[in-house]
Amino acid sequence: MKNTLLLYFSFFVGMSHAFAQSASVSKMVPEIEHFELVFQGEMPFEQCHASSIEALGDGQYMMVWFAGTHEKNDDVGIWMAKGSPGNWSVPKLLVKVRNDAHWNPVLFQSPEGRLFLFFKVGKEIDDWETWQIFSDDLGKTWSSPKELVEGDRGGRGPVRNHILVLSNGVWLAPASIEKDKVWNAFVDLSEDKGDTWTKSDTLLLDRKLITGEGVIQPSLWESSTGNVHMLLRTSAGKIGRSDSFDYGRTWSVLSLTDLPNNNSGIDIAQIQGNTLALAYNPVGKNWGPRYPMSLAISTDNGKSWTVKMDIEEGEDDNEFSYPSLIYEEGYLVLCYTWNRTNIRFVKIRM
Repeated sequence: MKNTLLLYFSFFVGMSHAFAQSASVSKMVPEIEHFELVFQGEMPFEQCHASSIEALGDGQYMMVWFAGTHEKNDDVGIWMAKGSPGNWSVPKLLVKVRNDAHWNPVLFQSPEGRLFLFFKVGKEIDDWETWQIFSDDLGKTWSSPKELVEGDRGGRGPVRNHILVLSNGVWLAPASIEKDKVWNAFVDLSEDKGDTWTKSDTLLLDRKLITGEGVIQPSLWESSTGNVHMLLRTSAGKIGRSDSFDYGRTWSVLSLTDLPNNNSGIDIAQIQGNTLALAYNPVGKNWGPRYPMSLAISTDNGKSWTVKMDIEEGEDDNEFSYPSLIYEEGYLVLCYTWNRTNIRFVKIRM
């Protein structure tokens, strides 16, 4: 693996050059301010994966992930750390509903200031349940866990990426199902701040175009009033896209973008207007390597991506995967799985 200082330098120089080519973002001068592993010393778990990050204000962040002896094992629970760059709390177990595997935690801070945590529970993905807890004091104390949609099996609510609050106040949760190796995606809509949820139809897929399992784990943004978009993980070697023009209630037939995808997680953050950031592994092979971890920038609402830079390159059996990306007051902030043994935190000044 390349020396960390070399990564810093190459990323900064490459990003600076690329942004200078785009008039609409020419005032941005990206600079990595923090690039670090969150855990130090011996960990109380063997493996960790699928982190999610949320800003708490005043330079503080919270991260969650699932961890235990191995993904799918009964001892896997949802863990957390809080703090600021260079000063993270010791990881601790946040929630364990029962002696089944826990999966894919998603943090969400509502406009009212309530911090939500959504997560999956179940021995198999096909029939997992969605659970939630919430905190009104930025993660110091939490409510008792409860199912998001009582009795549901298969997955309602956010499956891996952040909830989107639309311009009309509706919450959109990017959701997907995986049943008998047939995948598809949808959104869950809440008009009452998360008390109840209404499921959209699953996406229309051309299974000749979308070969393999299908599509899962959408990431959402709203470009203008009522116009909502998603990029998705697919098994077809490229990132998928669908668009809605009615606040996420109905969606266009899924198409494939030119962005490669290795059938692993992606995430989108809206910088401003039509300027987007995408964190992903640019590998166009189904179940291909989960490195490098890369960043792409679009200034035309995702039609083209003029900046593509590696954050961490990787080699051999490295895994840099499942990014969670947010934009916060001039910064891109992300975390991702680092070789299943740690979580990488990166903060980039824009």
